[in-house]
Amino acid sequence: MEKSCTLLIHFDKGTPAIANEIKEALEGNDVSAKVDAMKKAIMLLLNGETLPQLFITIVRYVLPSEDHTVQKLLLLYLEIIEKTDAKGRVLPEMILICQNLRNNLQHPNEYIRGVTLRFLCRLNETEIIEPLIPSVLQNLEHRHPFIRRNAILAVMSIYKLPQGDQLLVDAPDMIEKVLSTEQDPSAKRNAFLMLFTCAQERATNYLLTHVDRVSEWGELLQMVVLELIRKVCRTNRGEKAKYIKIIIALLNSPSTAVIYECAGTLVSLSSAPSAIKAAANTYCQLLLSQSDNNVKLIVLDRLNELKSSHRDVMVDLIMDVLRALSSPNLDIQRKTLDIVLELITPRNINEVVLLLKKEVVKTQTGELEKNGEYRQMLIQAIHSCAIKFPEVASTVVHLLMDFLGDSNVASAIDVVVFVREIIETNPKLRVSIITRLLDTFYQIRAARVCSCALWIIGEYCLSLSEVESAIATIKQCLGDLPFYSASEEGEATDASKKTPQASSITISSRRPAVLADGTYATQSAASETAFSPPTIVQGSLASGNLRSLLLTGDFFLGAVVACTLTKLVLRLEEVQPSKVEVNKATTQTLLILVSMLQLGQSHVLPHPIDNDSYDRIVLCMRLLCNTGDEIRKIWLQSCRQSFVKMLSEKQLRETEELKAKAQVSHAQPDDLIDFYHLKSRKGMSQLELEDEVQDDLKRATGEFVKDADDANKLNRILQLTGFSDPVYAEAYVTVHHYDIVLDVTVINRTKETLQNLCLELATMGDLKLVERPQNYTLAPESSKQIKANIKVSSTETGVIFGNIVYETSNVLERTVVVLNDIHIDIMDYISPAVCSDTAFRTMWAEFEWENKVAVNTVIQDEKEFLNHIIKSINMKCLTA
Repeated sequence: MEKSCTLLIHFDKGTPAIANEIKEALEGNDVSAKVDAMKKAIMLLLNGETLPQLFITIVRYVLPSEDHTVQKLLLLYLEIIEKTDAKGRVLPEMILICQNLRNNLQHPNEYIRGVTLRFLCRLNETEIIEPLIPSVLQNLEHRHPFIRRNAILAVMSIYKLPQGDQLLVDAPDMIEKVLSTEQDPSAKRNAFLMLFTCAQERATNYLLTHVDRVSEWGELLQMVVLELIRKVCRTNRGEKAKYIKIIIALLNSPSTAVIYECAGTLVSLSSAPSAIKAAANTYCQLLLSQSDNNVKLIVLDRLNELKSSHRDVMVDLIMDVLRALSSPNLDIQRKTLDIVLELITPRNINEVVLLLKKEVVKTQTGELEKNGEYRQMLIQAIHSCAIKFPEVASTVVHLLMDFLGDSNVASAIDVVVFVREIIETNPKLRVSIITRLLDTFYQIRAARVCSCALWIIGEYCLSLSEVESAIATIKQCLGDLPFYSASEEGEATDASKKTPQASSITISSRRPAVLADGTYATQSAASETAFSPPTIVQGSLASGNLRSLLLTGDFFLGAVVACTLTKLVLRLEEVQPSKVEVNKATTQTLLILVSMLQLGQSHVLPHPIDNDSYDRIVLCMRLLCNTGDEIRKIWLQSCRQSFVKMLSEKQLRETEELKAKAQVSHAQPDDLIDFYHLKSRKGMSQLELEDEVQDDLKRATGEFVKDADDANKLNRILQLTGFSDPVYAEAYVTVHHYDIVLDVTVINRTKETLQNLCLELATMGDLKLVERPQNYTLAPESSKQIKANIKVSSTETGVIFGNIVYETSNVLERTVVVLNDIHIDIMDYISPAVCSDTAFRTMWAEFEWENKVAVNTVIQDEKEFLNHIIKSINMKCLTA
């Protein structure tokens, strides 16, 4: 069990100070040497040293010092040393410091008085504090505000001690008088805080008495007022109407901290639309006025919470939220777009898309280094807008197609995927998209974008002019045949003979590539370039982009070109009446395919064509030479049907997710119904009426009882002792991020009073207990709730074990009941979250997460085992 610590200082362990050196420095007359020695002593104490021999030296040579720095360090030293023995009794030598503390509390210098009062706030030993109380109370009336504010805090901390209400019986009365006469804002805040903590009714009465002047109070006091309002309304919801008026008044405060807290308090207390709108407006105002990115991110989190619970109110503020896109920070832009995309309605879609288009255009001219990533986010946002509201697709698709040749490959891929989906879902746009795509195809510089664009061309060029134009464009981008000359091949052969070793090393050093389904493929240096920046080529009409990519060895793209040309020729047979033209196109295509195979098998490139690409190109050649109706149907119809099916499944999945989100729990059939129209409206403001109605609606739809998941709580109760033990204990374990809270119920099953009952816990693994165990007295057949906090420092499995120790009046020795172990599993930390397939694949390729795990299971079927894993670890299967 670690000791509690009120002070934390960084200490470099490389230069340890020796106790004798510190002692000598303290005994000298040099003040600066004393300061250094005190600092070293404090650091050693904080790092586990005891230094018992220093105490008397400090009492003799440091206590009399008049230097302020030495006196401050002395108080820090007294704060951290052990003041009690093993049995909890105050050490006799501590009496030596009491007189010094009393002198400090009556010292003519204000600083010495103030820091001594501050020190008393961190003192828990009643025997030391009791003789100092008269001096502390005298300081409540001191002329200097620094002393008064610290005296109030000292009174509060003394009153909060276990026997504090006996030491200072009339403390609330005194502080209430101080509060009514105090003029210093900080001292006034401390006085109100003391009443709020120790005598809540007095604080509430003071607030309601001075309700008209709350807006004139200082920022610090207003913050405590808001805290009080939250606490009062949590315990008594019926009184919240009078407090909401105070919060509304404080929304006009000049302090940003106060209005932020007001907005949060308003949302937690009221569901009235006008209150929520006031809070949302406040958040939007903060979002635009604050320059700190961290503040913006926190405010966006609050707006995100509002969006999920009060979407109707947030829809009206969508354009205000969008103004946060002016920030250059990517995290802020991402969060803003996430919020906005869920607030889009038919009324605001046009405004939103117009603004997003302007932002896309800005990314072309701006010189920010992360413009490419921002553009990618904007494209994805426009994509989802166009899917939800197909009527806006026509206004954005042509603008986005300008970015097919973007140097940022990720954003170019997003554009081409968007175009692929829009051309299927919006048949009216098909002709204009195809025309634009053929015009801009030569600008595409990334192999993956080329592949997708070629698929679109192959599937959606239907008329004679489109097919002919598509074939001509592809031929133009491939350039003149053959792809290499005989002299080039001769040079390449000579070079390969000289360095046969280098190429083989290159191949073997490459790590496997991650395919779309999560499996691995061995990838050569040449084919890997299809996924990396070097493949981006400067496309132009003189030297085609497809030709440049093929000459880097990208034969997967070559196979896509072959399939696209084959589809175009098959479609040309259907739409071209002239057989001569069809045969001419067929022979030209065959020549291109043969040239690609020759290139793949030549020595011009460092690596030959891979088998898959070779087989696909050969298949295309066979097909062009001998076409059957069945094959034609597969090539010209089945591919498109598969794509349509994929889109419909995606849409179905999204609608099911929305339905699942929309389902809320309902109230019980025998719950009371509150009839709004029969209520007395006398003396109620519009806001109070709205709030009452919203509360009734929440009660009717079961929102108030939604959090109390009692059945789930029962499943997580662990029995710690047996039913026959004299003390029965069970624990409810709550895991929240890196904190574990054990809520232990202890029941005395005997007819005797159990004294000094203590729950002693210990941990194994990366778990740490936060608090010391306390002793309790348990009456016969009574129960006690004991909470234990545990910190988690890693994701490894940990064990909590311990026992309950108690004494009875009859037996002199202590009785021990051993508890069952509690196993804290990593699965308790994993909470379900959502991630898109593409984002997951990107992360999977980026991070090397794979570990081989030996599995011992009784499940025989692979599919059943996969489903079992998916259910256990909150994941989904990408390829199912």
